[in-house]
Amino acid sequence: MLYDMAAPCHFGVEAVVKRELQSLGYEVTGTRDGRVDFRADPAGIVHADISLRTPERVLLRVGRFRAQTWDELFEGVKALPWEEYIPRDAKFWVTKAVSVRSRLFSPSDMQRIVKKAMVDRLALKYGLTHFPETGEAWPVRVFILNDEVDVCLDTTGDSLHKRGYRKNNVVAPVAENLAAALIMLTPWRADRILVDPFCGSGTFVIEAAMMAANIAPGIHRSFTAEKWENLLPERLWKEARKEAYAAIDTDVTADLQGYDKDPAAIDVARLAAEEAGVDELVHFQVRDVEDLSHRKKYGFIITNPPYGMRIGGDDDKALAELYRTLGERYQDLDDWSMFVLSAYSGTEKAIGKADKNRKIYNGMIETRFYQYFGAKPPARGKRK
Repeated sequence: MLYDMAAPCHFGVEAVVKRELQSLGYEVTGTRDGRVDFRADPAGIVHADISLRTPERVLLRVGRFRAQTWDELFEGVKALPWEEYIPRDAKFWVTKAVSVRSRLFSPSDMQRIVKKAMVDRLALKYGLTHFPETGEAWPVRVFILNDEVDVCLDTTGDSLHKRGYRKNNVVAPVAENLAAALIMLTPWRADRILVDPFCGSGTFVIEAAMMAANIAPGIHRSFTAEKWENLLPERLWKEARKEAYAAIDTDVTADLQGYDKDPAAIDVARLAAEEAGVDELVHFQVRDVEDLSHRKKYGFIITNPPYGMRIGGDDDKALAELYRTLGERYQDLDDWSMFVLSAYSGTEKAIGKADKNRKIYNGMIETRFYQYFGAKPPARGKRK
């Protein structure tokens, strides 16, 4: 059986998520702001949670309908076949409700009405007047866009950016799934050099290393839907993890480096790389951006420099100097490319005009992904 699915994502990377889904063999059925729709069978749902690098979560759509009144919302949710998914002892609730450009706009009212409609439907089907809710968790997410309601079950639980390799609750300036999407927006491949001179807790470098070694991003973590035995049997999760472990390439070689002037950040990055299983593929070092250099050609800088808030407030002069230094160090590299995610409005003034820039939302912050393209290396067999 095929299910309608949705993969929410950061605004601006929908095309990357679509390409990733298609590369893994999924049928993409639609794309809109912050979301890509696709279809999957039960095994495909499990593989999506374990294997997808760029979305925020994997949602199973129970239904879609139009609603402009609270009564229409209630009746639309009540008409959905909840009993085909949720067991009689399940714990179920509306974990999030979002409305954009729609008549119905109160998240708390949406949550209340959707839960009540679900209870009414399941009470009728199961012949219950009281739900014990002692079983497994079945979180529900509701999205209304232009009066069209999407009602989904959240298979993921904690967002997919939580790979499981950060053991000290570090909040990275760029979420892991966004970092993966940004890397995929570049021409970088595993045999090319990658340097992040503002690596912080190492997200870009670690995500690139996991890609290079073909380590599935969800291999180290658990998911809410692992407990949904009636829908996604335990054997599917065991088989998917077995396949993921078998696909890891432990013989890959890579040149992946992260620098930061903060020794504490480098310590965190090294620990995370070890937990991710890529510590042999990466190199982290305490180093200021003014010392950025590399003797080889055709490398990549992929980085998320400070925007202003992280270097002491409104000292725009210091920020401009930081970006000028980055630009100068980049110019001294031989045929390199550079990709910079920043909300700093003076980025191009300080570094130089980018070949391209793309609007990306890093959380609630509107940023630009500035792209500076260097020369391509000669084709294999033609290098001297």
